[in-house]
Amino acid sequence: MEDPFRQTIDRIDLKILRALQHDGRLSNADLAQKVHVSAATCHRRTQRLFEQGIITDVRARVEPARVNLGALVMVGAVLDRSTPDSFAAFEAAVLTMPSVLECILVAGDFDYLLKIRVGDMKDFNRLHGEQLITLPGVRQIRTFFAIKEVKDGTPLPI
Repeated sequence: MEDPFRQTIDRIDLKILRALQHDGRLSNADLAQKVHVSAATCHRRTQRLFEQGIITDVRARVEPARVNLGALVMVGAVLDRSTPDSFAAFEAAVLTMPSVLECILVAGDFDYLLKIRVGDMKDFNRLHGEQLITLPGVRQIRTFFAIKEVKDGTPLPI
C-alpha cells in the first residue's frame, strides 16, 4: 500500500520542501532557481503546499541565550489517571504556558514529555513551584536539565 502523503507531492515539491526547511527566507525567485522551475510554477506549488497543510508555517529561529532563555529543561510528567478527561485537562493547562515549547504524549515511563525554555535554574524553580506541580492530574514530575544541545531543529529527512 502506498503512503498517501507521497501521492500528493512529487520530486519538485520535495525539492521545495527541502530548500525551505534549510532557508525559509528564500525569495520565490531564488527558490525557483534552486529547484529548477519557473517563478510562477514555484509560487503555485508553494501555495498549494501551504493550502494542503504540508507546509504549516515559516518562522525565524532565535538564539535562546540571546533572549535570556538559555536553559533547556526536559520534564517527564506522570498523571494520576489515564483517562481522556485527565489528559484533556492536562493538555489544556499546558497550552497556556509560554515556557513550554513542546508537549508530547508518550508511551513508556511518563505520560507526557515537555520541552521547556527558561533563563536559568532559578526561573525553572519558580515555574516548577508555581505551575508545573499544580498542573491538573500530575502525580509525578521528573526533570532533566540539558547540559549541551547536540542537535535541535533539524529539517525533516525528506
